[in-house]
Amino acid sequence: MGMLLRETDRHAERIMVMVQSGAHEQGNDAITRSWSRCLNEYRLHPDQPRKPAIIETAALESRRARKADVIDCARYEMTTLYQQLADADSAVVLTDTDGVIIHMVSSPAFAAEVAPLGLRAGGMWSEAEAGTNGMGTCIAAAAPVAIRREDHFFAQFSQLTCSAVPVYDPSGEIAAVLDVSSRSKQMQQHLLVLLGMTARMIENRLIDQRFRDAHPLHFHSRPEFVYTLHEGKLAVGDDGCILAANRSALFQLGLQTMDEIRSRRIEDLFQTSLEDMLQRSMSSSFHPVVTYRANAALRFFAVARRPASSAIATAHPISAAAPGSPVLLAAAKALARPAASRPVSHSSATFKDPRLLAHLETARRVIARQTPVLLWGETGSGKEVFARATHDASPHAHGAFVAVNCASLPETLIESELFGYRAGAFTGAQRSGRRGKILQADGGTLFLDEIADMPLDLQARLLRVLDERQVTPLGTEDTHPVDFQLISGSHQNLPALVREGRFREDLYYRLAGIELDLPSLRERSDKRELIHDVLKTEAGSEGSLSADAERLLMDYPWPGNIRQLRHVLRSAAALADGCPITREHLPALILHPALLQAQVPVAVSDPSPAVDEGAPRPVKLNPIQANERQVLLQMLEQHRWNVSNVAKALDVSRNTLYRKLHKLRIEVSHPE
Repeated sequence: MGMLLRETDRHAERIMVMVQSGAHEQGNDAITRSWSRCLNEYRLHPDQPRKPAIIETAALESRRARKADVIDCARYEMTTLYQQLADADSAVVLTDTDGVIIHMVSSPAFAAEVAPLGLRAGGMWSEAEAGTNGMGTCIAAAAPVAIRREDHFFAQFSQLTCSAVPVYDPSGEIAAVLDVSSRSKQMQQHLLVLLGMTARMIENRLIDQRFRDAHPLHFHSRPEFVYTLHEGKLAVGDDGCILAANRSALFQLGLQTMDEIRSRRIEDLFQTSLEDMLQRSMSSSFHPVVTYRANAALRFFAVARRPASSAIATAHPISAAAPGSPVLLAAAKALARPAASRPVSHSSATFKDPRLLAHLETARRVIARQTPVLLWGETGSGKEVFARATHDASPHAHGAFVAVNCASLPETLIESELFGYRAGAFTGAQRSGRRGKILQADGGTLFLDEIADMPLDLQARLLRVLDERQVTPLGTEDTHPVDFQLISGSHQNLPALVREGRFREDLYYRLAGIELDLPSLRERSDKRELIHDVLKTEAGSEGSLSADAERLLMDYPWPGNIRQLRHVLRSAAALADGCPITREHLPALILHPALLQAQVPVAVSDPSPAVDEGAPRPVKLNPIQANERQVLLQMLEQHRWNVSNVAKALDVSRNTLYRKLHKLRIEVSHPE
């Protein structure tokens, strides 16, 4: 006890000396300024800690009611952040602007340990009540803060480290504070970055929720940042007036406050109107289209959508028709009249290829009879676009289309994403638990892309769901009946994986009611039309190709398929800057002459050792594979054999690129 008192005395003395020396006036130290406020304004004393202040239940519920939409937007993001931290000795906390905790996510054990400190729902953490701390000091400073253990004004809180950021509402005012308090010695700058990202997601959700009757407009000066946390986001009224904007939108437009943008029209910001932007966005399959800053040469890429509140299902099932009937054309145009809540998934050129049209008719007919569809196609070949088109031409078109990319989710998250979890799995979980993707697809279509990457134990659970047509969320014994259409996709050879024991044979046969092989871009008969459609999307009406550039695009083998085509044309349009695109604007495609000369099978060395210890066994590559190999070798040379940079240039994952390199017998021995 004596040692504890001495430590408290030393802590109090350090604070008093720092404040009395005027250190808070000599720099930009948020901590010493906070200590000064605690001593001089709130009349607190560091050696006389207060008993934690907790408001009554009725008052807490009243505050929660006033911040109901903020809490609703924050619940999921706070849970996700808590899972990312993977720290049982931490809590993710949301306070109102008075510093009262209105929502908290933590483990039950940690919540019980810190409750006596006042770190619980209803706890008051303003500086006036709790001295210097993450939540209260963030409110006072109106800025992100990191409070280490000894930075707290009261020594009783020195067992905690706290990082906090403000959360802004659509009017530009602070609506809440998001905090992580922990006993761990975490890197607080890293925490502040994570908190900042989470706050942005909450803010974007808040715009969507408060302006459901408005048109959302997404934009950025770089097209790859549209639909990411970095995008600018506007809520636009039917009359074209700006109702709300996120912080990124203000920054990109060179504005400081919401007052500078509120009630201005789209025409005041961009060289376009709302209706023009909506029409162009729909025509581009809701990929970003080019626009320019009003009265300036600044170029942006933007997408506009109809209001979420107008989401009325307008797609209707297409009745069965005999082969050769107009149903193919109707299915190809189905996405021109989607439910307002679903974006158009492809341009008309996507379905001009006869093989794709035939596959679409086949998929439409079999899925109407509850037969699962398995799509095979190279990465970037448009499996999800095809799956959505199948959904929109199916009897379940009125339901949701739910897509899950099994390769993009960590194994630890796939299970909760698919099956959901029960309420109460940890303190602060949603009261109703979390609905998984399978339940979300009830009445609609579930598309499981890259199904080969699903862990074996989850394959068994999925098989049970498909057989029993009911799902059991994690942590509960309750079952929920489900009715959905199933479409799966993979670029891997599933029968080969079955033989290797890496994929369940029974699940494979359950998924493969019918298998459809989607053509790669280089195999498609509508490649020319597709190139021009994508160019129109990326460059707008001013985009055009020289004859040489078009020939180069047509001859290129496109290992990254449509995704790579979109990336290449997006970059080329930026380089051309309104002029016709020429070969010089396509540097990644100007390859060694051997690329176009590879018209006969090429033998390459197989790195596996020969049985007789002789020369490596030659492996035959067909012309397409030979072209791919030359392309990848050239790109590896251009990027100094940095696989990460090549993957970014191709717009594919590193794992996908490594698999392709292995398949084409390219050894990556150069250090990155």
